Amino acid sequence: MVLNDRLKMLVDQVPKNICGVYYLYNDKQDIIYIGKSIDIRKRLIQHFKSLDKKEIKLQHFTHSIQFENTGNELIALLRESELIKQNLPLFNRAQRKIKFFYALNKEINSDGYHALIVKKIDNSGNEIISFTSLNEAKDYLFYITDKYKLCQKINGLYKTKSSCFQYSLDECNGACINREEVKLYNKRVRQFLKTIHLPKKDFLFELVGRTENEKGIVLIEKGVYKGFGYCDHLIENLDEMKSFIEQKQDNKDVRKILFRHIKSELSK
Repeated sequence: MVLNDRLKMLVDQVPKNICGVYYLYNDKQDIIYIGKSIDIRKRLIQHFKSLDKKEIKLQHFTHSIQFENTGNELIALLRESELIKQNLPLFNRAQRKIKFFYALNKEINSDGYHALIVKKIDNSGNEIISFTSLNEAKDYLFYITDKYKLCQKINGLYKTKSSCFQYSLDECNGACINREEVKLYNKRVRQFLKTIHLPKKDFLFELVGRTENEKGIVLIEKGVYKGFGYCDHLIENLDEMKSFIEQKQDNKDVRKILFRHIKSELSK
């Protein structure tokens, strides 16, 4: 398929070999699609030459293009995820999600049991995992409480001054009335946390920058994603590099991205 003059003109605005994110706009200047690529120009040509029904619609409605050079694929992935949540583009339907408002937090109750509690996000950075709504968060907490045989009372899902209802069904080992050893209960909580946590350590990834004189940096502290930024490529001091990090929200989607990157790095 040969690009028509309008689409060819749009593609020609984008330099070759640019890694980053791109925005497609309609004639009303609404963002209708956000994507990422290690070569934005090539990816746009794929969009505009495709005979897929969705892509043909995209070709028809696209009237202008903007792009951001991120320098590397990891920041492109993180930026794309962030932008889609902020803008909710029509053609990103499969990736669109409302902003996160609730989170699962870990607390220690007065008896020493590790409680998993749903709370509104307070930007303290202590959330384990974020959710779009209270119902989504509670449904997930009910699921993992059942899967790991935890206690609904401890996790704030069942209000009672005595044992929880699940204890009578033999689905709780009695932590709600101090009949289960704290160490055994907390061990199962840690088993769950291992399935969703980034490693409980610090990572500062140094990546290719947008120019030859800078580098991209992505920060994870104690298993929590903090954000990304750019600094002079000669800077080596960790604290100084951290000062260039732009704070971002940790959530399920960015953790998937970072899990894959860490796994890839460790396998090298």
